[in-house]
Order: sequence, then structure tokens, then C-alpha cells
Amino acid sequence: MTTTTLSAGEMRLELVNIPVTDVDRARDFYVEQCGWTLITDHVQLEDMRIVQIVPPGSHCAILLGKNVPGITDMTAGSQRGIHLVVPDLAAARDQLIGNGVEMSEIQDMGGVLYCGFEDPDGNMWLLQQWPHGGTHDYS
Repeated sequence: MTTTTLSAGEMRLELVNIPVTDVDRARDFYVEQCGWTLITDHVQLEDMRIVQIVPPGSHCAILLGKNVPGITDMTAGSQRGIHLVVPDLAAARDQLIGNGVEMSEIQDMGGVLYCGFEDPDGNMWLLQQWPHGGTHDYS
């Protein structure tokens, strides 16, 4: 594992909570159907559950939790429109469909392509492809 030291002004987004009703069902959906990597799955303090997964190629993990104070009290299914940038939207969409994920049709929004899917609780994700196929560096 590589460790990076941050400068005083850096703020890296590295964890986003996705509110779910059933942590096992959500974990299985993201890992088995979406192909995401399971980082950790453990119980802490007898009733607090921490599951972290990461989409392929991402440096930001997703938290699927239970009884995490101040975090997991969001309404299940309320997370909407988190973007996952892909180099080839058609290929990414086909792969997810092949794994049983229901996907929307591809939409062209002025050269930027989108399609979406929902997890079992209704949290909505968007796949996005930039015209040049890459990502933006905001640094």
C-alpha cells in the first residue's frame, strides 16, 4: 500500500455514503453485479456495520453502513446523480447489462454521453463519457 502525504490545502474526496436498507443486499449488488471491489466489511461496537467498496479505477470509496452515528441516518435511496466517468460508455453499459444491472438508454448531452442505473434501494448513478474519452484534472 502506498501512502501519500497531503499538502496543507489539499482536500481529497475519498469516501461517499450511499444510504441503503440492507447492507448485504447492497454489497452483493455492487460487488457481484457492478464488479466493484470490496475493501472492508466489519462490525464495530457490536451494532455498527462498515462496508466499503470502490468502483474500478476510482480513488473514492463508497460506504454502505449501518448505525454509523451521524452518517447512516440518511433515507435509503436518497443519493442521486453521482457520476462515474468511463472512457467507453457503450462498453461499460453493455458490461453492466450483462451482469444483470438495468441501465437507461444512452443520452447525448451536447457531446457528453450519459446513462444511468439504480441500486436495489433506488440510489441513482450516472455513467458519463466525455467527448475525448478521458477525465478532467481540476488541480
